[in-house]
Amino acid sequence: MYPLVRELAADGIPAAVTCRVLKIARPPYYRWLTSPVTDADLVAAYRANVLFDAHRDDPEFGYRFLVDEAREAGESMAERTAWRICSELGWWSAFGKKRGTNGKKPGPPVHDDLCAVTDDKGRVRHVFSADAPNELWLSDITEHWTGEGKLYVCAIKDVYSNRIVGYSIDSRMKSRLAVAALNHAVARRGDVAGYVLHTDRGSQFRSRKFVHAINRHAMVGSMGRVGAAGDNAAMESFFSLLQKNVLDRRTWATRDELRIAIVRWIERTYHRRRRQAGLGRLTPIEYELIMAPTATQAA
Repeated sequence: MYPLVRELAADGIPAAVTCRVLKIARPPYYRWLTSPVTDADLVAAYRANVLFDAHRDDPEFGYRFLVDEAREAGESMAERTAWRICSELGWWSAFGKKRGTNGKKPGPPVHDDLCAVTDDKGRVRHVFSADAPNELWLSDITEHWTGEGKLYVCAIKDVYSNRIVGYSIDSRMKSRLAVAALNHAVARRGDVAGYVLHTDRGSQFRSRKFVHAINRHAMVGSMGRVGAAGDNAAMESFFSLLQKNVLDRRTWATRDELRIAIVRWIERTYHRRRRQAGLGRLTPIEYELIMAPTATQAA
């Protein structure tokens, strides 16, 4: 409103007349005229700019992660302030759909459930925790449609740092998908003898090829119960992020297009830019580098 009063005054219409017609007070207008941009407005503009830059680089980031990016850029602010700015300007994280099931019943387990504990009330719960790298790995498989058909992803996560130590991507969900992910993790981590690998009861993890691969690397297998999503909840949470941030972001014309996007998100964003509250607001790479530098060098 004030710029309009200034423009009309430049055309010969007195400011007093314009203010009276527009029903605005003159003193605030004259104060604005001497200082059109207040310090508060300037600070808000700087904050909005740095939040916009972070949101443009990684649209999947919510306001909490944008606050970390803004702080790295030298513009600190409270999470509530970032939420208000993002809310007003419509900068929201991308959200996706929950994964479904294929209706098939898992077969019998080939390993004991080493992550299950029974509480005082006799209820079976699962504890996914580790005091050092490579004590406990989790693995699962997800899928997504492209214009050429489905693409399958098998990933292995280290519970200690939430780092994806190995993964494989293929057009078919065969046992080789899980074996390739395990071989990738072994190549990154080196000697894996004695490590625990927990999975669900999918046929790929119960296959002879995968069981032989576990035995060949002297690892210890662990397998959850039937129909209990919480038995591998920590791995499900990673695929939920992948679903929201990559798979459901757009329509993928080819498998190679989606394959490149998945690899880029895991290696660039998830490992090196997405800070996690459970890791003390560090990324998986930063957490391993600080808490266990030997594991990072081995990877």
